[in-house]
Amino acid sequence: MTSTLPADHPAVKPRKIGVLIANLGTPDSTGYWDMRRYLGEFLSDKRVIDYPAWKWQPILQGIILTKRPFSSGKAYASIWDTERDMSPLMVITMAQTEALRARVQQDFGDEVMVDFCMRYGNPSTHSKVRAMVEAGCDRILFFPLYPQYAGATSGTANDQFFRALMEEKWQPASRTAPAYFDRPSYIDALAKSVEESCADGKPDLLLCSFHGMPKRYLMEGDPYHCQCQKTTRLLRERLGWPEEQIATTFQSQFGPEDWLRPYTVEEVAVRAKAGVKNIAVIAPAFSADCIETLEEINEEIKDSFTEAGGERFTYIPCLNDRPDHIEALAEVVRENLAGWIDIG
Repeated sequence: MTSTLPADHPAVKPRKIGVLIANLGTPDSTGYWDMRRYLGEFLSDKRVIDYPAWKWQPILQGIILTKRPFSSGKAYASIWDTERDMSPLMVITMAQTEALRARVQQDFGDEVMVDFCMRYGNPSTHSKVRAMVEAGCDRILFFPLYPQYAGATSGTANDQFFRALMEEKWQPASRTAPAYFDRPSYIDALAKSVEESCADGKPDLLLCSFHGMPKRYLMEGDPYHCQCQKTTRLLRERLGWPEEQIATTFQSQFGPEDWLRPYTVEEVAVRAKAGVKNIAVIAPAFSADCIETLEEINEEIKDSFTEAGGERFTYIPCLNDRPDHIEALAEVVRENLAGWIDIG
């Protein structure tokens, strides 16, 4: 077909649909200044710490960001992928993106492009939205990789996506994918990971350790706690285990407020002292292994259990780029592209 555009008209790119998956983020290195930049961005997010800036920022800038980059850098160094010079979260998210891209291409060919961004650090949400628009995407599905919704995870990721759209002269149509905490394919993938990790015998207790949040957030209407509890229940039902063999706990407490309980690091010690010798821990709120799983669970929480008399501690890895996990994510993508593309 002959073009009817005038000679001086900007080039019009072929239309595409973008699928942009998002994870929390990672420092660029374990060094002090990279850690400080990353922590500063993360801990300045009003969705994460909602104290008034006049109260919080002097504490953050004057105390926390002076000392914490050293301790956090040391923790990251213990799990850092030195061969690729990346955090495990970055390595895994890249693998997830590659696998999801291949799976989506099977369904839709080159009409849909898949990429990833981070809420904090690099690659930024703004840069990836800009790249998709430049590639001709006039529709973007934004997919935070958090199975359970929380304002401090899915909510702030969506906020950043919308901020990025504000900078576009011609905004693409946009959608955000919902939480998938009760999706059968996700629960089945969790269950299979448990069965594979415990193939030589069930533990005395399986703890589903979710990232914590202040209890106040629950009382203010955040659905995260309820969605975590439902994930645990559905997992138990899928495994066919008795209620007393699975429990929900919360980790990564920060600051003076009371957080969702019980705390994982305390609960493993309580159970060990009560005679539980064999514990397995899974982290269903994390789509990819990261500092909270590889260092906090598999080091700090494990130490708490063994020091209290526990004997066998099994950390069950996140779903990462397992094929059944990628298939569950692709399922979410297909459903949320309905109306934009022929699903078949």
